[in-house]
Amino acid sequence: MVPELPTLGGQGMAFTISPSVNFTGALATQYFGILNSTSNGLSSNHLLAVELDAVPSPDLKDINDNHVGIDVNSLISIESAPVTYFSDEEKENKSLTLISGHVMHVWIDYDEVEMLLNVTVAPITRTKPTLPLLSTPLDLSSVMLDSMYVGFSSSTGAVASSHYILGWSFNRGGQAQSLDVSKLPTLPTRRKSRKKPNLRIVVPTITAIILLVAISGDVFIIRRKKYEELREDWEQEYGPQRFSYKDLYKATKGFTDSELLGCGGFGKVYRGVLPSSNMQVAVKKVSHDSRQGTKEFVSEIASMGRLRHRNLVQLFGYCRRKGELLLVYDYMPNGSLDKLLFRNDTPCLNWGRRYQIIRGVASALLYLHEEWEQVVLHRDVKASNVLLDADLNGRLGDFGLAKFHDHGSTPQTTKVVGTVGYLAPEITRTGKSTTCSDVFSFGTFMLEVACGRKPVESERPPEEVVLVDWVLECWKRGAILGTGDPRLEGNYVVEEMELVLRLGLLCSFSTPQARPSMRQISQYLDGNASLPEMPLDGASIGLMPVSHEEPGDFTLSFHRSNDYSAHSFSSTDSILSCGR
Repeated sequence: MVPELPTLGGQGMAFTISPSVNFTGALATQYFGILNSTSNGLSSNHLLAVELDAVPSPDLKDINDNHVGIDVNSLISIESAPVTYFSDEEKENKSLTLISGHVMHVWIDYDEVEMLLNVTVAPITRTKPTLPLLSTPLDLSSVMLDSMYVGFSSSTGAVASSHYILGWSFNRGGQAQSLDVSKLPTLPTRRKSRKKPNLRIVVPTITAIILLVAISGDVFIIRRKKYEELREDWEQEYGPQRFSYKDLYKATKGFTDSELLGCGGFGKVYRGVLPSSNMQVAVKKVSHDSRQGTKEFVSEIASMGRLRHRNLVQLFGYCRRKGELLLVYDYMPNGSLDKLLFRNDTPCLNWGRRYQIIRGVASALLYLHEEWEQVVLHRDVKASNVLLDADLNGRLGDFGLAKFHDHGSTPQTTKVVGTVGYLAPEITRTGKSTTCSDVFSFGTFMLEVACGRKPVESERPPEEVVLVDWVLECWKRGAILGTGDPRLEGNYVVEEMELVLRLGLLCSFSTPQARPSMRQISQYLDGNASLPEMPLDGASIGLMPVSHEEPGDFTLSFHRSNDYSAHSFSSTDSILSCGR
């Protein structure tokens, strides 16, 4: 590879195996002339390429400006490495520069039995090194078709470079024929300039200007593509709640793993520091189908951004980019509550703090159900969705399943959503969520905070598998305090512990109308009202899902205490029913 300017290389080149030689849809200036931004990454490409690249492309995640990469259906390499070769004499790696103008030898070997692809590089004067530069396990059975073409490809760029293939051999099965180095042609000599002496200063100057303009244009295009967003005119009404992707990219250091806070069913969450205000935030990346009601979806996000309560995680705003939605939240330095409840390698959360967290989440749900301008159904209340701020105050977060409706109206939801162990029985029958459904989930949440365990734990003895059933049976035996978290070692206020356990059972009634409202629950927890007595038979408590598979077809199994037998059913519909 011989650049016209010694210190600046042009676009690299690639050894390519492709189902066609027709690259009419490819970009001439990028992607080695074989793909474009739309086709890059499609499994239908059936493309294998080994790239020798001298230009770093940030959007293709190139490691540097002098590397070898293995590409499958995409120009984002599955593995790459700086160009070196192993010296068998000196027992160490030696560097090579692709644009040095020196002749090099490249070996590409694929073992169909071991399914291993090796790439080795060395100067032309060296024999094949014993250690390859790249060695990648790779199953090509899904890539290769009955008819494939083998060759080389490259693209043009702002800086010109000449690529020479002095000789090559290829074998579909077995070892390829070795090249006789002595018979290879020599590199063509560079043409001497025939221009008049007085043009020797003018031409380089003009060339330099053109190069600067072209490079600047390329950099601008690359940077613009890197930070490209989806924006529509109607989004202007949400103004300040819209963040730029560029700011979020910089805040999270490019969404690196070092800033990753956690992964969930709705996406990954990253820690970030906004460059404009130096404020810490949490940025959640969620996949979003633009074919959905995008305007209504963003409107709902904007509504969430207007929620203001000391026990809610504040949503500051959002950003849309291609198939992604980025949500920007207040950063909670102490993480989620479930980690302090269920992990033995963390300090035990004392009872006073637990009771404070329960009261705080109850206050937040009361605000969502009755005190805001609309009724907000959270639909996923659980310990892992309660985050702790710097002072260990509980804040309800993750509104990925939340739904809004006007006060006095009936919510139009007919899809079973939520988490196994927290789903109210009426949701599995009708698919409809209500404030009573949130109360059921909150009851389960109270029990897991008090007992220090999850709602369903299959490894426990049969009578203890379902948390609600176990607490109910212990209460009937007069031993309800025996269900308290053993890590507390009895250090709790007995009246508060008993109140939380009994209130959790009261919220677990299978009949929605029998459950208390969040206002009543807050009054009980604040000591402003007395908890009513419950029937000892407990026949209407404890309808709990114990198995659930998503997505698509799934099976739900229910267990009811006392005289009700277990029921199970399967469905592909969003509205479910169950015989009794």
